[in-house]
Amino acid sequence: MEELGSLAVSLGTAWLSLVFVLIVLPSALGVSLGISEAYMWVLVKTLEWATIRIEKGVKKPQPQMLKIPAANGKNLEYDHFCRQGFFGNSWEVEPCRACTCEKGSCNLKQLGASSLPVYLNLETYPMCPAAFQHASDACVFSFSLKNYLSEVVHLTCSRILVRALSGTIHYHNKENKPQKGGICVANHTSPIDAIILTNDGCYAMVGQVHGGLMGVIQRATVKACPHVWFERSEIKDRHLVTKRLREHVADKNKLPILIFPEGTCINNTSVMMFKKGSFEIGGTIYPVAIKYDPQFGDAFWNSSKYNIVSYLLRIMTSWAIVCHVWYMPPMVRKEGEDAVQFANRVRSAIAHQGGLTELPWDGGLKRAKVKDSFKEEQQKNYSKMLVRNGSQASLSAGTESD
Repeated sequence: MEELGSLAVSLGTAWLSLVFVLIVLPSALGVSLGISEAYMWVLVKTLEWATIRIEKGVKKPQPQMLKIPAANGKNLEYDHFCRQGFFGNSWEVEPCRACTCEKGSCNLKQLGASSLPVYLNLETYPMCPAAFQHASDACVFSFSLKNYLSEVVHLTCSRILVRALSGTIHYHNKENKPQKGGICVANHTSPIDAIILTNDGCYAMVGQVHGGLMGVIQRATVKACPHVWFERSEIKDRHLVTKRLREHVADKNKLPILIFPEGTCINNTSVMMFKKGSFEIGGTIYPVAIKYDPQFGDAFWNSSKYNIVSYLLRIMTSWAIVCHVWYMPPMVRKEGEDAVQFANRVRSAIAHQGGLTELPWDGGLKRAKVKDSFKEEQQKNYSKMLVRNGSQASLSAGTESD
C-alpha cells in the first residue's frame, strides 16, 4: 500500500508539474509553446484525409434549385419579399459546418479530438473565480498592486481557458486595441466571446446578474475587477444604467467597458440591430469584429435550445475553436448624428470587416412575438407592389388592344 501511495504522489506531482510548466506559466507570461499550432496542423491534415475518404464512398446528388421565371424584371419585387421571408424564418438556424460529407458523417466532429479539453475546462472554470477572489483579498493594502495582480490573474485564467478549448485565435491590427476609459463594442456569437477578447487584454464587463454557474462566476469576478452588473429591475431603468456607465467611462484609470450591443447571441453569419443605449454614453467607441471558423466547431450558443452547461459541454468536445479578431480604428459620434445613426455606422463597419451580413432586425425577436406594426408595414409594402403591378398590367393590355 505504501508503494501505491508513493506512486500516486509521484504521478500527481509529475502531472501538476507538467500543467504548471506547459499551461500555467506560459499563460501568465503570454507566450506560446507551439503546441496549439502543431495540434491544428495535425487536425487539418486528419480532417482533409477523412473528407477525401468520405467523398470517395458517398456520391451526393446535385440539389435542384427552384427557379422562378421572371419576365422583364417584373418579379424582382416578388423575389425581394421571398428573400425577406426566407431569411426571417432561417436567420437563427445554426450555420453549416463547412463539411462536404453527409449529415450523419459529420458526427466525426462531435467525438472530440481528445478528452484533455474536457478535464481542463472542468478544473479551470471553478479555478477562475477562486483566483480572482484570492487576488482581491490578498492585495487590499496596495491599490496599484491589487489592480496589477488582478489583470495578471484575469489574463492568465483567460489564456488557460482558451488553451483548454484548443483555441487558436488570430488578432489583427493590435495598434487599435481598446484603451482605458473607452467602450469596446463587438458582435456577439457566444458567451466565450468575452474569454476570446480577455485573452489579449482586460475589460470591465457589463451585463445582467444571472443565477447558477454564471452567477457564481459573476459574484467572484466583481471582487477583483470593477465589472458593472445590473439587477433585472435596474436593467429597465435606462437612466440608471446610463449614469453608471458614464461614471465608469469618466474614470480614465478604469478598464475599457466591453459591451455586446446586439443583446443576444447571433449565429456567426450576421450582425443584427445594435441597441442605441451603448452609444448614448459618450466617449470613444472601439469597434471589434469577431468571426469564428465553423469548420472546426460551432461556437454559436442557441440559448433557446441549450442551457449554459450543455453548451459548454458541446464546446469542450468540439475539435477546436478557431477565431479571428479584428481591432478597428476608434470611432466617435459625429456632430448632428444621433445615437441610432451612430450605432448603425459602427455596426456596418463591424459587419464589413468580419465578412458578416448586416441585418436591421432586433435580435430579441427570436424570443418575442413580432410586433403587429412590423407585420402591417410589410403588408402595406406588399399591397402597394400588387397595386402598382396591376396598374402596369392594365396599361400594357390597353396598349396592345389599341
